[in-house]
Formats: sequence, structure tokens, C-alpha cells
Amino acid sequence: MLLGVVFFLFAFAEKRNSTRILSDVNLHFTNNENLYLTEEAVNKLLIQNEVRVKSIGKEALDLNRVETLLEAHEMVENAEVFLTVDGKLGAEITQRKPLARVLASAPFYLDRHGFKMPLSEYYSARVPLVTGVREDQLKEVYPLMDFITKDEFLTRHVTGLHRLPNGKYQIHLRQLDFVLMFGEVKDIELKFKNFKAFYQKALKDKKLDAYEKVDLQFGDQVVCTKK
Repeated sequence: MLLGVVFFLFAFAEKRNSTRILSDVNLHFTNNENLYLTEEAVNKLLIQNEVRVKSIGKEALDLNRVETLLEAHEMVENAEVFLTVDGKLGAEITQRKPLARVLASAPFYLDRHGFKMPLSEYYSARVPLVTGVREDQLKEVYPLMDFITKDEFLTRHVTGLHRLPNGKYQIHLRQLDFVLMFGEVKDIELKFKNFKAFYQKALKDKKLDAYEKVDLQFGDQVVCTKK
């Protein structure tokens, strides 16, 4: 009789667990950032795709499908979906991160992987402005923008890039009056190393305001044009 009772309770618990209704969705945004996508937008996406988590049993919910739906969202870089033992759906979402805002007829972001990213209706990122660049030239500008973003000094000073018709780039700097000619996207590390050395020397000599153009296109040299 004791064994019979144990088997009955086990079968009852298993049946109840398999038919338990999902009662809640717990969303977690990595780095605590839900800047470009809100919980409300995520829930709306699930509802629109007939993932009604409050009315679907645990066994009927395809977690891979939910994950695919979330990752298909234009603001989502990665999504990990799971189900807790108490019948709750959990999702850890990593949003895409913009490096720059590209000014075009329809503006968009350049994300940290070098792809086009739409603007968000919820948040406007404070990133450098890129002008003169077409969508098919993103692969060209990406290495330059990626290097700038990963460098603390450059991140603090660079406000924008402009691509000239000849494929060379100008860099706009915060609170500095001169034009920084970078040239073609090559020798990035060397050019910025030279620029940092020039900047420190000119800052020490109090001559940063004496130039109208600083050119990094000549190897180890920094060529300056005075006002």
C-alpha cells in the first residue's frame, strides 16, 4: 500500500507539472541596459506571434521558437530563453550596441559588429556622427570607428567622422578648432599614436589653438597648418 501511495503521488505531481500554465515572463537585460527595447515591446512581440505565455502549458511552449523570435528583433543581439521550475518563462536579452550614428536620408546606427542598426523610438545614443558614408561603405568605416570606440582618449575627443568623395576621412574633435585629416582607413594605430604625441606636445606648449589643420597622412610625421 505504501508503494502504491508513493507511485500515485509521483504520477500526480508529474501530471500537474506537465500541465502547469505559464504564469509570468521574467526579462533580464544584460548590463542592466534596456535602452533600445522595453519589456512592453518584448511582450507585444510575443503576443503578435501568438506566444501567449499565460495560456500555454509548459510542454506546449517551444523555447527555441521564442528565442528565434526575440533574436529576429532588430534591436536584439542575442537572447537566451529558459523555463524555471515554478512555471515562469525567463529571457536574458543582450541588445545591440551602436558605435556611431550615420547621417543619411534615413539615419541609422553602425553597431559594434559593423552592421546597420535602426534608430530606436525609446532612446537616442550619444555616439559620434558619421557623414558622407553610404550603407555599402560601412565595412570601410567600421575599423576606424571600432578603434576609436575602444580607445579612452579618442572616445573622449572624437565627435564625428566625414568621408570625402576621394575616400579619405576627416575627424571632428570636441572643443578643438582644427580639422584633423586622417586620410584613408589604413595604418590606424600608427596615425593615432602620432596624433596623441602631437596633442600632448601642443597642449604642453599651449598651441592647440594655433592650427587650422592637422594632417596624419605622412607616415611618422604630423603635418600642421597654422591659422
